[in-house]
Amino acid sequence: MFSAARLCNFAAEKLLVYFYRMEIKGDFTPKLFTTIKNGYNKQTLVQDLLAGIIVGIVALPLAIAFGIASGASPEAGILTAIVAGFIISFFGGSKVQIGGPTGAFIVIVYGIIQEYGMNGLMIATFMAGAFLILMGVLHLGTIIKYIPYPIVVGFTSGIALTIFATQIKDLFGLQVESVPADFLDKWVVYAQNIGTINWWALLVGVVSILIIVLTPKVSRRIPGSLVAIVVMTLATLGLKYLGVEGIETIGDRFSISSALPQPAVPELTWESIRHLAQPAMVIAMLGAIESLLSAAVADGVIGDRHNSNQELVAQGIANMVSPLIGGIPATGAIARTMTNINNGGRTPVAGIAHAIVLALIYLFLMPLVQYIPMACLAGILVVVSYNMSEWRSFRAILRNPKSDIIVLLVTFFLTVIFDLTVAIEVGVIIACLLCMKRMAETTNVSVLSDEIDPMADTDVQGNLEHLIIPEGVKVYEINGPYFFGIGNKFEEMMGDMGGRAKVRIIRMRKVPFIDSTGVHNLSNMCKMCSQLGVKVVLSGVNPSVMKVLKKAGMEDVVGKENICSHISLALERAQKIVSEA
Repeated sequence: MFSAARLCNFAAEKLLVYFYRMEIKGDFTPKLFTTIKNGYNKQTLVQDLLAGIIVGIVALPLAIAFGIASGASPEAGILTAIVAGFIISFFGGSKVQIGGPTGAFIVIVYGIIQEYGMNGLMIATFMAGAFLILMGVLHLGTIIKYIPYPIVVGFTSGIALTIFATQIKDLFGLQVESVPADFLDKWVVYAQNIGTINWWALLVGVVSILIIVLTPKVSRRIPGSLVAIVVMTLATLGLKYLGVEGIETIGDRFSISSALPQPAVPELTWESIRHLAQPAMVIAMLGAIESLLSAAVADGVIGDRHNSNQELVAQGIANMVSPLIGGIPATGAIARTMTNINNGGRTPVAGIAHAIVLALIYLFLMPLVQYIPMACLAGILVVVSYNMSEWRSFRAILRNPKSDIIVLLVTFFLTVIFDLTVAIEVGVIIACLLCMKRMAETTNVSVLSDEIDPMADTDVQGNLEHLIIPEGVKVYEINGPYFFGIGNKFEEMMGDMGGRAKVRIIRMRKVPFIDSTGVHNLSNMCKMCSQLGVKVVLSGVNPSVMKVLKKAGMEDVVGKENICSHISLALERAQKIVSEA
């Protein structure tokens, strides 16, 4: 067993050293520091504080709902929004990013708690934070943003449908002791217990949804979810006073406390690390994708540019600290970030203010949370799942090429039927395979046997008479990357190695890179040609590709004299080989 306290201290020391070094290099500068240095004034402060207050109020019902839906507690959701929200704003690479628990984590967090308990979630979240920091240190922020869009839409829509399925019990007030984790099994249980619907609970849920949907038509500054909670909590208390029972509230299911959390360090063992590494990586990937997507959207609105790698470091710190106070995974929340922007927030001070507002609510108003009806929270999450579903984007991708449709549907159904871990892994693998296929399709090989048009070539030098391809010489031109996907295609183009050709010129002027498989393929082909008495001449190899070929010893295989800088020299060399034969 590792000493977790020593591990935390070690990690903190390394982080401080990293921050110090990065600040010297100019790579690590949280947006909070730069914005305060660059003319921060009283007017901006007032705008940030007002935006922070509004975002804090908006975040309250969502934090409670996400905490409960994840299988944790209301306190876990609020504490995550407070601590992680503060850290993400303080250390983050975006001016307006608001961090906290989000709907994307509900499915994976619920699954981890069911299988490994809260201690397992603590370890997985802590490890995910370490992974996120590593991603930032390795400058992977820009790479993560290139994850194919169909994958993002596929698992986001799958998560949305899964969240919706988890809320049916509370929305309809079904009398079900335990709901299965499996998506299909859930619906079987719901169908078997359809006769236990609590119509008062369903009314509360439906009215909550209507309030959330209609509130923006009256005022966009007032969060509909908060209005729904206030109205339906008062309505539920009124119904109970009139003798209506059976509307379950948070207090009926949880013991609510506003006590300060006692920091706890997870017990790290090799066995727990081994089992939780995969879920932790999924949490890290989800957090990275969602936070960077949110930051990119925010950039487009405020005309700024976030630091992707620093944002990942901030997300990592937040997720390493959050489990220590009983919190759950956190990331950048696009809905709260947009609320911040729309209400005038322009610096990380607004995010810090939002965390302080939540902290005050937690300390002084937390006991009132017990009166919130569960059906109301279910209604809030139904709206959240609808907004997450991206059904318009889903429908639009279905009109795209078949490869995108396959990636979308596979990721979606794997998310719903199996779990998010499998969905992301398989989705990324399929996308990579399709990407390789497309790259292979963009690379083509052409055969020239008569003459070369000097007007169409950029590497022709010397006398134009040399453009005539001599008898017994064939010219093959590779246009595109020479990697493992093009090897077989090139071999097929070469056809019969004997043939009439005594010299084969391979033009590589349009080959931007070559991988080890390409080098192996090219080397084998040259050796086969040599066995058949056919010489190979390479033409127009660019410096980066030439560097790879030299390291692989291709000069010894082909002969240094048979590697020419341009086609004119290659034809001269071929003519000389033919005449000497």
